[in-house]
Amino acid sequence: MKKKEELPECPVSTTVSLIGSKWKLLIIRNLLNRPWRFNELQKNLEGISQKVLTDSLRSMEADGIITRTVYPEVPPHVEYALSELGESLRPVIMTMASWGDEYKSKL
Repeated sequence: MKKKEELPECPVSTTVSLIGSKWKLLIIRNLLNRPWRFNELQKNLEGISQKVLTDSLRSMEADGIITRTVYPEVPPHVEYALSELGESLRPVIMTMASWGDEYKSKL
């Protein structure tokens, strides 16, 4: 997790720095429904590269937004889920979805 001194002073800039990429928002959107495995996410997020998905997941895990659970099986079974902190983003994502629906309805 980043230290307070490493984050921008502006709270909007802080949020954007943590979840502001296209892919991070879509990963969070998926994880709002249930835990996902890496390959499931990659197939669902059309156009994302393995490197970008890996980097995004690692970054969000380091920031405390998601959790990574490794199940001791062969082959290893890894699931990604929202942490309690990540779950607190639900109203933000739902508001974005509502705004997107409203925007599209006006076109």
